[in-house]
Amino acid sequence: MKKVIYPGTFDPVTFGHIDIVERASDLFDEVVVTVAKNPSKTCMFSVDERTLMLKESLKHLPNVTADSFDGLVVDHAKAIGALGIIRGLRAVSDFEYEFQMALMNRKLNGELTTIFLMPHEKYTYLNSTIIRNLAQFKGDVTDFVPEVVLEFLKKKSGK
Repeated sequence: MKKVIYPGTFDPVTFGHIDIVERASDLFDEVVVTVAKNPSKTCMFSVDERTLMLKESLKHLPNVTADSFDGLVVDHAKAIGALGIIRGLRAVSDFEYEFQMALMNRKLNGELTTIFLMPHEKYTYLNSTIIRNLAQFKGDVTDFVPEVVLEFLKKKSGK
């Protein structure tokens, strides 16, 4: 059984994230999408809210689960028996940071492989920060996030 982990902040999950998960679910037996507790980021949604949005957004994929973790990705991957870490690359600008992280993760756990996947080109400009900013200014994010995320965004913005 080939299991991989797709870690991220997912604040909130977008169709770009979901595209990466769908691609990974076609390639691997099991994909665990895991919400990272990142102390250096200020998030709009709690870990529980982000995990719930992921579970709802990914329920159409039978080999995908969602969870959360606190600590190093490599430790969580080892704890759940993952052989690899999925990372999305939207543009060349993502590569340098992701490459450094992949090398560090390899140094921390040489048994884990980082797998880079690119989303469909229609999602290459999309990220959670853009969605949060657009939603805070009452912009329409309908084309970028699942219905469950729209509902959470409406509650946060008081719409």
